[in-house]
Amino acid sequence: MQIEWVRLQLNHLEYPPYFTYILGVWLIAGAAAIIAPGFPRLKEWAYAGSFFHFSGAVVSHLLAGDFAPVSTWLTPLVFLVFAIVSWALRPADRRLPNSRLAPETRPLTWAVPIGILLVLFVVSYLTLPAVNAAMHKPALDLGWIAR
Repeated sequence: MQIEWVRLQLNHLEYPPYFTYILGVWLIAGAAAIIAPGFPRLKEWAYAGSFFHFSGAVVSHLLAGDFAPVSTWLTPLVFLVFAIVSWALRPADRRLPNSRLAPETRPLTWAVPIGILLVLFVVSYLTLPAVNAAMHKPALDLGWIAR
């Protein structure tokens, strides 16, 4: 599903349209890796990817001259802080020194993260049209699209 706000931002930042597909696949894979049980080394890479993604978004907006409104670069900055806090506060058994632990194999352990991902997909799918409509006016106000 094409999200107008995302498409307009990437166009404004002069990223190619296919970049949305690359980002989408890696973001979903990273989220799955972070909430799945076990695989601490993979989680470290997913957290690193989140850091690169959100810090890159902040820098891209600032280099494009998006100093006002602040929300264009503040939103990815807030998500960057969330990613850093999530990484710093993860439980001890999910930290890298324990990477020699075997992956969790109990079905319920995998069912919870899969259920969370499915709920997030459904909520995203149901709310995207409303978010897309709500973000149309800010895109007009910023001059990213013609009236």
